[in-house]
Amino acid sequence: MKLIKKIFYFFVREFKISFKNLNDLFSNVLFFFLAIFVFVFAIGPDKQALNTFGIGIIWSLLLLSSTLSLRRFFQDDFNNDALIVIHMGGLSYELIVILKIISHFVFVKLPFLIAIPIASTLVHIDYNKIILLLISFIIGSLILSCLGSISAAMNLLNKRNFALGSLIVMIFSIPMIIFSVAVVNDEENFSSLINILIGLFLIFFAISPWVSAACIRLALSNK
Repeated sequence: MKLIKKIFYFFVREFKISFKNLNDLFSNVLFFFLAIFVFVFAIGPDKQALNTFGIGIIWSLLLLSSTLSLRRFFQDDFNNDALIVIHMGGLSYELIVILKIISHFVFVKLPFLIAIPIASTLVHIDYNKIILLLISFIIGSLILSCLGSISAAMNLLNKRNFALGSLIVMIFSIPMIIFSVAVVNDEENFSSLINILIGLFLIFFAISPWVSAACIRLALSNK
């Protein structure tokens, strides 16, 4: 029961922090829409071309948008020693990472569920494909949150080059992008492709707490 209360208070804290940093969320969403407009004007009024490349464009921009929020994943809590305080409160670093992944998904990724349908209409994506895109986004964004935790934890060890973490996310997210785009474009193999995405999520969800926690411990010991 005490553990449940600690987890509850953790999410309350994350909600308050996210609410104070709403400008960061608005910046990510604004970047997403501005980039969509750039691609629309670059490709031109050809609806067939927009429909063909639209899914790939949206997923690429979702990936880029997700990298903008990586620095706040652990950095602020690391700088003010909140990670140590939370750990001393009875939560292991592995559990802290898991809770951070969930909170990042809820408070950073889920708002894009509203932005995606609007962006899809701008690139003339069919309604049926929008539904598939939202399904693939929910699973894919969980994968991105797992990768983001590893990237952000590694950035704690590398204070000079924060681009390294974003590079890691982009490299390991390539399989996720491939299968997420395929989910929308290949409806006949929808179930098998979704199962592959779920499998990728389970792999990264199993790995990321241990890798991230190890990086956090090493960074704290070198602080």
